[in-house]
Amino acid sequence: MDFIFQPWSWFVSGFLIALFMLVLLLLGKRFGMSSNLRAFCSICGGGKVSPFFNYNWKQDSWNLFIVIGAMLGGFIASHYLSDASMPDISDSTKLALQDLNISTVNGYLPNELFSIAALSDVKTWAILIVGGFLIGFGARYAGGCTSGHAISGLSNLQLPSLIAVIGFFIGGLFMVHVLFPFIF
Repeated sequence: MDFIFQPWSWFVSGFLIALFMLVLLLLGKRFGMSSNLRAFCSICGGGKVSPFFNYNWKQDSWNLFIVIGAMLGGFIASHYLSDASMPDISDSTKLALQDLNISTVNGYLPNELFSIAALSDVKTWAILIVGGFLIGFGARYAGGCTSGHAISGLSNLQLPSLIAVIGFFIGGLFMVHVLFPFIF
């Protein structure tokens, strides 16, 4: 049981993702999480507002089970299959977090960012709304999200996915090293 309670190595998770992608490839399916947002909007009647949401979502309903499974799996793993200890992080990372007034002792979800008190701040809501809009716009503009391009697109050797993933990494680096210090 100690193996289950510890964070899994990248090669175990990577192998399981690759196995899952092989099964999807053999079934002729494509993986991506943002496509579930389109299906959800279609289920809720989004086709009445925009023709983009007017499609047969039932043909992709299998992908909705992946979202449910990811949420249930995360809940089970964090509440029943974890000892709640934080993995070791480097001293330089701890110092960088301290410079941003973020604690390194309260686990994966720092209270400074993920608490009810943080949601009472107008700045937090502005970041969530603007960030959500940019993520939604970017996923639609790029033709998929990071999981769709990085996992499914790259495993199918698609050049647009490679370009999108490079763009995701450049954007992430720009956010962390340039914008993040200004925001926090």
